[in-house]
Amino acid sequence: MTDWVKPIARIFSRINPNTVTILALVFCIAAGLYFAAGDLVIAGLMLLLGGFFDVLDGAVARENGRVTKFGGLLDSVLDRYADAAVFLGIMWGGHAAFPPYIENDWFLGGLALTGSLLVSYTRARAEAGGTGVLNIGVAERAERMLLIILGAFTGLLHWAVLVVAVISHLTVLQRMIAARRILKEI
Repeated sequence: MTDWVKPIARIFSRINPNTVTILALVFCIAAGLYFAAGDLVIAGLMLLLGGFFDVLDGAVARENGRVTKFGGLLDSVLDRYADAAVFLGIMWGGHAAFPPYIENDWFLGGLALTGSLLVSYTRARAEAGGTGVLNIGVAERAERMLLIILGAFTGLLHWAVLVVAVISHLTVLQRMIAARRILKEI
């Protein structure tokens, strides 16, 4: 557990960690709604809060001895819903276009969303196949969300979506290559 999270986790230790997970999703849905409405700074703040609670849920579970397999599953599934809410909001709000090159917000946003979902899926599927923990790659969820937050705060959201689209698919490729190497040895 990261040192800075421990004291905060103690404050939240009376709360069910699954509630903290759900709270993270609520903030990410709010971020998506603010992206759709065009209020990028508030969207970025909501996403920042969602990320904070996403980090906090596991720490709270460890702090109060309530780590469960279901909690891990819930966290993983709700993270995918959160990613979808954020990218759908960005696309709905028209923040993923690159006129005159890419006029369609759904194309680039869809690539970023698909890549984000596949980063997680590739890891889960490879680990289920026997690779052990496979957390390699340049675009873990925290990095992807940080890019979107920075894009929201700077007004360069379309660039952030482009970068997320590229690095998420690179991460999928990195994981596929690593999984192939590991699974060939088994």
